[in-house]
Amino acid sequence: MTDPILEARGLAKTYSSGGVDVLALRGVDVALAPGEFVAVMGPSGCGKSTLLSLLGGMGRPTAGEVLLAGVRVDQLSETRLALLRRRSIGYVFQFFNLVPTLTVAENVELPVLLAGGSRGQARARREELLALVGIERRDAASPAQLSGGEQQRVAIARALAHRPAVLLADEPTGNLDSASARQVVDVLRHGRGEGQALLLVTHDARVAAAADRVLTMRDGLMVDETRVTPPREVPSLLELEV
Repeated sequence: MTDPILEARGLAKTYSSGGVDVLALRGVDVALAPGEFVAVMGPSGCGKSTLLSLLGGMGRPTAGEVLLAGVRVDQLSETRLALLRRRSIGYVFQFFNLVPTLTVAENVELPVLLAGGSRGQARARREELLALVGIERRDAASPAQLSGGEQQRVAIARALAHRPAVLLADEPTGNLDSASARQVVDVLRHGRGEGQALLLVTHDARVAAAADRVLTMRDGLMVDETRVTPPREVPSLLELEV
């Protein structure tokens, strides 16, 4: 069996709200293989987005551990963690998070440049991805000039730009109609044949049905797992230097 590319063991997270501790995660275990597509479902407030944030190194767990290719992400310094995110993790936010002062082209090229790619490489990758998401003619536009669906397509292109080993997506189809949602899922799955793993949080059962496995969360716990398709062997994209 393929070793996990991303794994969480006993993951817990406590927040303080108004002087009261709120336990958002209660000892969650997750493993994601190279090339695997896993969907996470559950009611609002069950801990899905918190889980995604911790897996992506954008927060520190209260307890437990996060491993990327066997390396403890939660123990890295902020500098090494930032470098890891730039090289190996792509993140699609629910509300796009595009840089408003940059054009579409510049938003998509930025991750390649931050990962150490040349301007020529960044340009070529941007052209490829904007064509893939179908908005290559909007490359000179600013995010404010785009519709919500167009902004989400740019956000996905940006997340894919540096060819991350792991792609994390938080409700990426939540603001889209059914046809657009299907197209977005197809784009998100684009890198799986090369070993890119995808973990997607969604409320949409139709989106989750495209996954290999569906995990269900409730009250900070992982309460169910359904395998949709058989596991398969794929290569890993990751060359980890931390």
